[in-house]
Amino acid sequence: MNKYYSITELTREFGVSTRTLRFYEDEGLIHPERRGRTRLFRMADRRLIQEILRGRRIGFTIAEIREIIQVYKEPPGESGQLEMLMKKVDEKRNELRQKRKDIDETLAELDNVEEACLTRLAEIGVGT
Repeated sequence: MNKYYSITELTREFGVSTRTLRFYEDEGLIHPERRGRTRLFRMADRRLIQEILRGRRIGFTIAEIREIIQVYKEPPGESGQLEMLMKKVDEKRNELRQKRKDIDETLAELDNVEEACLTRLAEIGVGT
């Protein structure tokens, strides 16, 4: 027996709006069956939505997610998809490390500015 999910069931399960699922459909990431105006999602669609949301949480763009999905559908299939995913994970990790470094440097600079202000205030006799 084929198990189908309604859009309402999936929005509740994943905590997303119907608009989000329609957007993923419009972007060609998922392909639910249609019966009139009703969308029926298969187990494969459900798993794909789960992976799309995971990709979004870790910062992948829709284009990157589409690319990962497409690689799975063509040779070399799953192994190619996994290799691409590992590469993208490494790129994202490096990007986040750089952002962390930039934030740490900015925080240190803010500390320096604050210290300079406090020192100057003390020099001119203004208490804080």
